[in-house]
Amino acid sequence: MKRTILAGFAAATLAAPAMADTETMQATGSVAEVMDRLEAAVTEAGATVFARVDHGAGAEKAGMTLADSQLLIFGNPQLGTPVMQEDPLAGLYLPLKILAYDDGSGQVFVAYEEPEESFDDLAVDDDLEAIEKMENALEKFAKAAAGS
Repeated sequence: MKRTILAGFAAATLAAPAMADTETMQATGSVAEVMDRLEAAVTEAGATVFARVDHGAGAEKAGMTLADSQLLIFGNPQLGTPVMQEDPLAGLYLPLKILAYDDGSGQVFVAYEEPEESFDDLAVDDDLEAIEKMENALEKFAKAAAGS
């Protein structure tokens, strides 16, 4: 009986959605246009673009369909390094990421996770200046990508 209860509890816990603080805003244009604006804003700010992941193209290659969705992975060692010096596990959440996606009805959104939330379970000081700078940069880049 104990095993059944524990197994049920574990299954329910694993099935629960993550409660991350995700910021989402409506965007104008196609996912590709939004990502082009995002990539330009990131590059103009002096950050490094590491990858642009096209989830829709990946789904298509797998013989599946997915509304258009792209992820930009970017960063700046001036901001990321101090966070990783406090806790190397921050590297699981860095570099930063912003997602542009079509909600399936033709509306495009931009989304990102607040860095402070990402580092919540780590030994990283919430008041670290680099985290505030990351949050400000993400908001600025997301607004530029959204066309607002």
